[in-house]
Amino acid sequence: MILDRDRARRAFADYTRAYDPTDPKVRLKIEHTYRVAGLCEQIARSLSLSESDTDLAWMAGLLHDVGRFEQLRRYGTFEDARSIDHAACSEEVLFRQGHIRDYLDDASADEPLRTAVRWHSAYRLPEGLDDATLQLCNILRDADKIDILRVNVETPLEEIYNVTTEALRTAPVTPAVLEAFYAHHTVLRALKRTPADNVVGHASLVYELVYPESLREVSRQGYLWQLLDFKTENPDTARDFAALRDHMHTWLAKAVC
Repeated sequence: MILDRDRARRAFADYTRAYDPTDPKVRLKIEHTYRVAGLCEQIARSLSLSESDTDLAWMAGLLHDVGRFEQLRRYGTFEDARSIDHAACSEEVLFRQGHIRDYLDDASADEPLRTAVRWHSAYRLPEGLDDATLQLCNILRDADKIDILRVNVETPLEEIYNVTTEALRTAPVTPAVLEAFYAHHTVLRALKRTPADNVVGHASLVYELVYPESLREVSRQGYLWQLLDFKTENPDTARDFAALRDHMHTWLAKAVC
């Protein structure tokens, strides 16, 4: 694959300009996109991939969330459960509407890019992927999860979860969510009942990280600990989060070694 990164950046900027980059929600996704692209490159280099494969990983990061902007325009939310599957929308914009050609002329990488974009937010990847495509998908999924932790720290949770501060500060944690966390699984959306469940769910993304560099980056950044330092007025929730933090500290220290 022949990639001109400057062209790709211009194409992304041109596309997002139509969605008002001064809007905080649009700006959030633009910043997230560039960070995920950078993390994809970082993970790829940690695996000693070729320059072509590293470029492909970077491009997957740049493209993965283009559907978010149309999702926001149509529905006013980034919540897939209340609107559309944003990954499917990204696939539609890029490969059905043909915007992929705005980014690069070479079509040789279309199928792995399509697969990585389409499945980046799925609970599990489909079976039967070839090794190269599976690797690209895992790099993108790791990078996306890592930066989601940052987003959840730097953006008010009230905005992310569309709840009041009171609802956030008084919410309990659902027992099934705690069970999934301690079983080292990403918390399924269907299990979440309260705003506090969403926080636990995002922290649990760390369990699904595939590559050592991804775990090291989470440990270096520290956003995970800020997220788990959850401010609550509910004493049961406070005890739950204290235990969750201790458990994750122990698990991550072993995983990074």
